[in-house]
This record gives sequence, C-alpha cells and structure tokens, in this order.
Amino acid sequence: MKTQIKQHLTDLQRAMQQHNLWENTAPPAEALANDEPFCVSTLSPSQWLQWIFIPRMHALLEADADLPTNFAITPYLEEALKESEYLCDLHQPLAKLEALLK
Repeated sequence: MKTQIKQHLTDLQRAMQQHNLWENTAPPAEALANDEPFCVSTLSPSQWLQWIFIPRMHALLEADADLPTNFAITPYLEEALKESEYLCDLHQPLAKLEALLK
C-alpha cells in the first residue's frame, strides 16, 4: 500500500509540474502556519497541496505513522478549481489516494 500511496503523490506532483503549479519558493512561514482548513486564507489550493499535504503524507510514510483515513480533499478542489483546466489532472491522483485510504 505504501508504494501505491507514494505513486499517487508522485502523480499529483507531476500533474502540478505539468501545469506549472509547482513552485520553487515556499510561501512565508505565517502562510503555512494558518490554522484554517486548507490554509484557505493564505495559500492557493496548489500551494496547500505542495507545501502542506504532500510533505506531510511523505513524512507519515517515512515515520511508519498512521495515515489519515476517510479524508476528502477532492470536494474542496472541485469547488476551488472548478474553472481551472487542470482540475481533472489534479483530481485523479487525489481521488485514487482517497479511495485507497478509505
């Protein structure tokens, strides 16, 4: 299962890179420390995926820690990115990850 999770995270990163959403510079620490869901007031959806979600998932995998279950990121992305042409490309690996971790 770990290999599948890593693959879905890699697929998500590739999709973000393909659509020029992957950033070279991290947002300010204050933006990353926001306690709202998805850091909605300080980060874009792609920034949250890159700087919060993907690193935390990798950290959990490396630590052999319990992984989140029954989480839903795709509804947020569907709403936040509903007018973006790249929504489908980001949605697919996330939906597979959500299904795997149910």
